[in-house]
Amino acid sequence: MSGGVDSSVAALLLKQQGHDLLGAYMKNWINEDNVIGHCPWQQDIEDARAVCDRLGIEFRVVNLMQDYRERVVAYLLDGYRRGLTPNPDIMCNREIKFGVFRAWARDHGFSAVATGHYARRESLADARFALIEGADKNKDQSYFLALLSQEQLADARFPIGHLPKPELRRLAAEAGLPTAQKKDSQGICFIGEVKMQDFLRQYVPDQPGPIVRAGDGKHLGEHRGLHYFTLGQRKGIGVPSNTDNLAYVVVGKRSADNALIVAFDQPDAPGLFQTEARVHSLQWNAEPVTAPRRLEGRVRYRDPRVTMEFFPECDGTALVRFEKPQRGLASGQILAIHDGERLIGGGIYT
Repeated sequence: MSGGVDSSVAALLLKQQGHDLLGAYMKNWINEDNVIGHCPWQQDIEDARAVCDRLGIEFRVVNLMQDYRERVVAYLLDGYRRGLTPNPDIMCNREIKFGVFRAWARDHGFSAVATGHYARRESLADARFALIEGADKNKDQSYFLALLSQEQLADARFPIGHLPKPELRRLAAEAGLPTAQKKDSQGICFIGEVKMQDFLRQYVPDQPGPIVRAGDGKHLGEHRGLHYFTLGQRKGIGVPSNTDNLAYVVVGKRSADNALIVAFDQPDAPGLFQTEARVHSLQWNAEPVTAPRRLEGRVRYRDPRVTMEFFPECDGTALVRFEKPQRGLASGQILAIHDGERLIGGGIYT
């Protein structure tokens, strides 16, 4: 339980269904390093405890701070230091929620871990399970579960996946849950509303370099570090628009001279759009795709599914060819692989 309304209603529905429950808050971060930003873990714990009191279920705080640092924060910082754009939320789900926390739950006699994700799990005839998009397409969070295995999915429960958000808040209000009107949080998974640049500033030293325009190589300015930027980024570059009011966009990073490569944000900007991409570290929650196949992919959270040709290789990598060019596919981010509404796996852009 995160202290938010989604996990609160997940607990409410399971309680109404007669399940034996424990409400657990995963304590992953306490802001002891004074990271700039709002990190409301104490309030979140109080809210989660108040919900459990209202529902009449036991509440515990489970300390996973060391595991979180080793499995998520280290991955995050290592990725940014290497010029990648990692996804801590997806890694948190695989390594923490349905990793070490799932193991903790099993050790304490529980058969499953339920979360407030807007996603659905459906039983299949072969005693396996399918991961399906949330019914509320505006809130669907299946993308963040793209790297779960079938074993993890078997122990997962998503009680609110069939609900639209307004209906969820209505149920919370009717039940008198203290989180019914609580604002949805935006931030790093279970750290809080911390801006990524503020977080990185604390742990990755600045490495200034030139900002260079693609095409003519014109020097436009200086940046503080390549780790502050990602492919396709338009805001915060620090280079003014031109006389035609065309803004710049990040189209590349050049390690040889630590240069940030930018271009005018237009369809023909070099390197901005891709029809092909390679992915590695493929993870399947369904039967692995071992032969070329036409599938769909979600190239980033909140983007629609797009048609692609999938060409797997024997080393856990694959080439994907998109039917239409895709914008700003950053190395280190995640491609969610779909067969219609069913999410069958995921991979990391090289």
